[in-house]
Amino acid sequence: MFRTIKERLSRSTALKASAVAGLAVAVLATGIPIEISRSYAEAVVVQAPQVPSFANVVDAVSPAVVSVRVESRANPVADDDDSFGLGRGFDELPDDHPLKKFFRQFGEQQNGHGPQEGQKAKPDGKGRLRPVAQGSGFFISEDGYLVTNNHVVSDGAAFVVVLTDGTELDAKLIGKDPRTDLAVLKVDDKRKFTYVKWADDEKVRVGDWVVAVGNPFGLGGTVTAGIISARGRDIGSGPYDDYLQVDAAVNRGNSGGPTFNLSGEVVGINTAIFSPSGGSVGIAFAIPSTTAKDVVADLIKDGSVSRGWLGVQIQPVSKDIAESLGLSEASGALVVSPQEGSPGQKAGIKNGDVVTAVNGETVKDPRDLARRIGAMAPGKKVEVSLWRDGKPQSVTVDLGTLPAEQKEASNDDNAPQQATPQQPASEKALADLGLTVGPSDDGKGVAITGVDPDSDAADKGVKEGEKITSVNNQEVANAADIAKVITQAKKDGRTKALFQIQSNSGSRFVALPLNQG
Repeated sequence: MFRTIKERLSRSTALKASAVAGLAVAVLATGIPIEISRSYAEAVVVQAPQVPSFANVVDAVSPAVVSVRVESRANPVADDDDSFGLGRGFDELPDDHPLKKFFRQFGEQQNGHGPQEGQKAKPDGKGRLRPVAQGSGFFISEDGYLVTNNHVVSDGAAFVVVLTDGTELDAKLIGKDPRTDLAVLKVDDKRKFTYVKWADDEKVRVGDWVVAVGNPFGLGGTVTAGIISARGRDIGSGPYDDYLQVDAAVNRGNSGGPTFNLSGEVVGINTAIFSPSGGSVGIAFAIPSTTAKDVVADLIKDGSVSRGWLGVQIQPVSKDIAESLGLSEASGALVVSPQEGSPGQKAGIKNGDVVTAVNGETVKDPRDLARRIGAMAPGKKVEVSLWRDGKPQSVTVDLGTLPAEQKEASNDDNAPQQATPQQPASEKALADLGLTVGPSDDGKGVAITGVDPDSDAADKGVKEGEKITSVNNQEVANAADIAKVITQAKKDGRTKALFQIQSNSGSRFVALPLNQG
């Protein structure tokens, strides 16, 4: 049995060997190899739309973007929280003291390569220049004019521009404009600088791609990308707020740096970020190029900016105020009071007027009016359209020059008071308005002696101790005057009346409904 199985296995093995040998002979005889293939799964391939690359833009514009290092006769002030536990008086050590050298270097490393924009400083007392700020800037001409932020250079005594290749060049301050936070520096050098040009930001659309280039944290040239997410942002920094909102990673040190469109044109200058934490959360604000272009041109020409001045205190026109004045829509700028001797007062503009247009162009709100007047040259004649006493009027104003520093009007506690006849001591109640009034101490206007907490007057912020000086632009001296104006307003079909309220902080207008009770 065993032998038989062995013989069968031998014959089977021989047959297999013969078959393989025959196959080999066949291959050798024909010269054609037999292909033996294995099957594999195919690699994953995704067909997706191509994301735009910013490399070409960055290559072109980077040489024009610089780091701006600002030096002053100051020393950095240690943080009040004493983060390193060094105790007070550390900064009073001699400059060559080994502990001072060590901890200064340690602190700079912790804070990100040295001082950044806006760092606090205190007098050195030895007249030496110290780095106090670091921001960004960009060339706008081949002969060395460059733009940055005013807040980057405002405390500087000397300025150094660092090019992308590391070259350091001294720069001088040509001019600065705190109102728009812009400044111009000039580098005097024989070389021709790579420079960029302004875009027409009026053509910039919400959703457009932009590229921000700058020098955050002293790292050197850094590029981030994002989109324009809004126009005309008011961040409360001044009367000329009209920022582009850029949703991109912009950090400290990017200030003064440009934001480019995909054509390599400057659409804005990075100036501020929204940052609850102090770092970037992806929301930045840039000065529009059209604003910057005009200001920069004035700074290069004159070293300063001269702006037109109307000289009136203004406030927004709310829906209630518009209704009280008979305006069809809540727009324009309501004149609270013209300044004494101002161009507006000389032209006949009165408190209670609503400025609706300048030279035929509609005024949207007080900010819009401030920008329009500020963009005009002093001495220019402008036609100002007004809404007064329920009908349109116009006046011609010779604009003055905006003072370098506006000072708010304040009450003079030492001013002699005028003797006035005493009014009846009994207070008059205007129950339908939620107000109780009486004679004012100085005989001007009507004192508010009580406010119903459930009234519209209370909701609008009217408080006891304030005064009513006019109703519907008519001066009032007692409760009877107020009642007379309200009665006439109701006869005219008005549902609201416009009250001018005077307080210690100034004057304002409030629209109150007439149909209560």
